[in-house]
Amino acid sequence: MARGRAAGYDEQRELILARAAALFAQSGYPATSMNQVAEASGLSKATLYHYYRDKYSLLVSIAEGHVVKLGALVTEVLAQDLAPEQRLRTLIRRIVEEYAGAQHAHRVLTEDVRFLEPADRKRILDQERAVVQGFALAVAGLRPELAQAQLATPMTMLLFGMINWMFTWLQPGGALDYDTLAPMVADLFLGGLPAVKTDI
Repeated sequence: MARGRAAGYDEQRELILARAAALFAQSGYPATSMNQVAEASGLSKATLYHYYRDKYSLLVSIAEGHVVKLGALVTEVLAQDLAPEQRLRTLIRRIVEEYAGAQHAHRVLTEDVRFLEPADRKRILDQERAVVQGFALAVAGLRPELAQAQLATPMTMLLFGMINWMFTWLQPGGALDYDTLAPMVADLFLGGLPAVKTDI
């Protein structure tokens, strides 16, 4: 009979991923060593290899784990019976909330994806595109003519431009937090969306 995993195995894997993501975000994937990950996780290097075979597997797990959570979030919101504006506001709030607790993983996804092997990079970027398309569907639900003019996705990318860079300047413990900024982002985007012209 195969030996089962020890209690706390999954929790330890998640802790390792969190510590590795913080190191990758701070120093970059190439400059981070498995020794550093082991030290940050409070493990010996030999024990670390029991959980992850190499640094590359950490990178894949961090990037893919983050984008899978984003995809699940979008799927969940789109499945709800919400009015078009409430659907988009909910998507914005939920994605900002997710980013608030995953700043390091998000930085890895945006900056270190280039170090992935082609097949892994394509799979993860395809999942990321699915997240964008989910938002684009919500945008088109408010203004169907944007989809007809092939502008729903560009509008979505402009929205993500606000959301994605928030973590680069928002100061932890400052006067503003993610809960405060999420509705501001929604107000800015939804306030400007009616003014977008489709006859370009």
